[in-house]
Amino acid sequence: MTASNETAKTLDLATTTKEWTEMIKLEHTVFALPFALSGLVLASQKLPGWDVVFWTVLAFTGARAGAMTLNRLIDSKIDSRNPRTSSRAIPAGRIKGMHAAIFAVISFLIMLFAASHLPPLCLYLSPIALFWLSFYSYTKRITWLCHIVLGIALGGAALGGWVAAGGMLDTAAPWLLALAVSTWVAGFDIIYACQDFDIDKREKLHSIPSRFGIASALNISTALHVVTVTALSLLGLQTNAGVAYWVGLVIIGVMLFYEHSLVKANDLSKVNAAFFNVNGVVSILAFFAILIDRILQTTR
Repeated sequence: MTASNETAKTLDLATTTKEWTEMIKLEHTVFALPFALSGLVLASQKLPGWDVVFWTVLAFTGARAGAMTLNRLIDSKIDSRNPRTSSRAIPAGRIKGMHAAIFAVISFLIMLFAASHLPPLCLYLSPIALFWLSFYSYTKRITWLCHIVLGIALGGAALGGWVAAGGMLDTAAPWLLALAVSTWVAGFDIIYACQDFDIDKREKLHSIPSRFGIASALNISTALHVVTVTALSLLGLQTNAGVAYWVGLVIIGVMLFYEHSLVKANDLSKVNAAFFNVNGVVSILAFFAILIDRILQTTR
């Protein structure tokens, strides 16, 4: 009986852990964390120490977990009326709203704690970051610029990484990196939002697809990704990047072109492939291109 009880408890813990990691989409960390680390690497005169990396990752993870949980909580009623999202943990009743709220608060406190172990500017800017992350969850109710708001939130992660390395925000480089991340995220979020065109119309929610139509939304997404590549090109010039960076940028450009070739206004069947597969590769590739380039520069 004891063994059975222990097994049951283990299974319950595994199920609960799976529910929480699914709710905050832990695997989506791959989209923005590499760019936060890219800011960290670019702002460092040499490669950052492991302590700085640890506190940066912890701050980012806390901020993201809190923001995702808050977003799921605020949107739970809307999600319950959307066939694509009705099975999520909160609308389905597998995670209680109060528990989610507590988890969000704890996550944000972890972010603040981690920020306190980084340069003072990180902690000073944290309230602005927390406000913006919380504000995003309401933007679909008031403006079709919600995708841009999300992009700026994740672009802020790149700025956070830059500041975590002791860098100041008084040159063009960190802002070019933030612009690249912001437009990249906004662009792929527009593609993802095309799936909810009918739901957004019915619920009177704001998005670029529901405001301008799917075809125009995809064109806007393409334009944003052109800005992404342009900003990364200017960043390379600003930081005197080497061959590794430029090779990575060319591949990123090809990947973004491929992403847009997958999705058509009359065929959204490959949205998930475009969203998850391509963008995961883009962020990781950008980070390693920047990291390898910095390693080569510091060993010259």
